[in-house]
This record gives sequence, structure tokens and C-alpha cells, in this order.
Amino acid sequence: MATKVILSGATGFIAQHVVKELLDKDYKVVATVRSSGKGDHLLKLFNSPNLSYEVVEDVAQAGAFDKVLQNNQDATIFIHTASPFHFKTDDVAKDLLEPAVEGTKNALKAIEKYGKNIQKVVITSSYAAIATAKDSVDPKAVINEKDWNQITREEAIANPFHGYRASKTFAEKAAWDFVKEHESKFILSTVNPTFVFGPQLFDSEVKENLNTSSEAINVITKLQPEDAIPSFKGGWVDVRDVAKAHLVAFENPKAEHQRLLMNSGKFTEQSIVDLVREKFPELKNVPIGNPGAGLRAIEETLATIDNSKTKEILGFELIDFEKSVADSVQQIIDVRKSKSQL
Repeated sequence: MATKVILSGATGFIAQHVVKELLDKDYKVVATVRSSGKGDHLLKLFNSPNLSYEVVEDVAQAGAFDKVLQNNQDATIFIHTASPFHFKTDDVAKDLLEPAVEGTKNALKAIEKYGKNIQKVVITSSYAAIATAKDSVDPKAVINEKDWNQITREEAIANPFHGYRASKTFAEKAAWDFVKEHESKFILSTVNPTFVFGPQLFDSEVKENLNTSSEAINVITKLQPEDAIPSFKGGWVDVRDVAKAHLVAFENPKAEHQRLLMNSGKFTEQSIVDLVREKFPELKNVPIGNPGAGLRAIEETLATIDNSKTKEILGFELIDFEKSVADSVQQIIDVRKSKSQL
């Protein structure tokens, strides 16, 4: 009998790749989605008898996941990916902090009440929960899996960027605190990626504007020669590796009670520009910027990310920058071509 996995927020960029990894390994997947329309769309995309869905309209609403757990008491794994990642809000507490924190608590409360067979829980957290903003841009700093973002609630509500970082921090802390306070029987692990690059799982999901991480690449492909190159930098990892890590998190005993810090390297927007101009001559409008400046900026303005512990647990090689960005850009180009031919 196939192992049943409940996966929340299943229509998301990372989550769709996780669904694929699960289905490829013959797990039965119960996806939570915000509407039946989104659920039907997901079923159509994957076309798998091992995929079904449950509707959870608002993860922050009390009891949000109760029926999901009641209806799937034979599930043994719960993967919680549902959490907002955007900077478009005038109310940080309502739009970012509450959904992230309350959504996580509601999932764990439902598991505690009704998930008697849930053995492992994996939460999609973020590097934002690990690195304090000022440390991440300190070239002398070394950041690893043991670190925590020291952001306060007062700092969190100052702007959406801080709000997002805080939402991941507060939600993950709430999860670890919950397990400790309730002496939970299930084992918790988290996956903490830096900026997540790589292609959408399905071409149909490539829109004019993409999810926040992917848009860092997409925006470059839309620049004109006179445009300024956006100022954007940090660590990055490919979505396909992040998806695989979610399975490692519950399959590998070494990942139990661990935070998997997913990072393949560091980038700036100039790094992306340089690669795009080299590999995709058809995108001749992309401004040249200051070639090579990305490497200097990485060395001079970004902290060292030490995720050697995570890499040892993962047991697989991470996708490199050239492949991750090139696969993303190629997909964007192909989809634009196909749309223009309609």
C-alpha cells in the first residue's frame, strides 16, 4: 500500500515540483488548495490517479486543516508549503505575518488532534528565517543551519521586505516551539532555501509576471537597452533540488529534527545579465550593465553561507548556476514564442 502524503499549498512554484517528486516515487498525494478550481487545474496538469485534493480556503482560519486530517487519517507524512512570499502589501501583519504563523500553527494543531498516524512533518521555511538582514550582507559573516534571524515584530511591520523575512522566522519558530511544548510524537524537519531559481514545472504556469524568486530572472529578459539593471543579490538554489530536499527531509533519518539550508551559490542581477547575454543572443535588448561586476559584488558584499551539514544529509549534487538560470530563461523564451504564434 502506497504511503500517503498530505501537502499544503500545492499550487505553488516549489510545491508543484514537490508533487512531481512524490508522484515519481509512487507516493499517494493529497494536495490542499484554496479552491476547487485550483484543485481541478492541478489534477489536469498531473493527470495521476495518485493525486487528489482538499480545499482549504484560508490557512490562517482556526481549524483550517481539521477536515483534511480527519478525511485522511491513513496519511503518515505532512508537508506544509503554504505560506505567502511576496512584497505587495500595505498591511504586513495581516497579509504576511498572520497567514504564515497561524497557517503553520493550524496545520500542527490539526495533526496533533486528528493525525494519529502522521510520523513526519516537513515545513518549507526559508533562509530568511536563518539570516538576519544585516548579517547576510556582511562579507565577514558566516551563516549556517544553527543561525536564526533576530528580527523583531517592530522591525517586521516596518515594510513588506522585513515582513516577509519575519513571517518565515516567526512561523518556523512557532513550529519548533509547538513540537517542544506539546511533546509531539511526529518528527519535524524544515527546508530553508535561499532565492529559488529554475523553471516552472509546467509551461502553462509561465505568466507575464512570475513568483517572487523567478521574477528576478524573468525581469532581466524584459529589460530594454536604456533600462537600469535592478539591484538584487543573495544566495540561490534550484527549485528541483529544493523539491528533492523535501523528500530527503522525511525519508533520510539523518534529516530528522534538522533544518536543511538549501543554497547552491550567490548571485547578483549582473550575474544573471552576464549569463543571459552570453547564452541567449536573441535577447539582444538586455542591457550590458557592468560585465563581471557581479562577481566582485558577491565577494565584497555578501556573507559566506556554510551549508556543508545540509549537503552531507542530501547526498546529491546541486544544480549549477548556469543550468538553473539557462533552463529558466529558455522556458520563458519558448513560452513567449508559442504564445506569439497563436
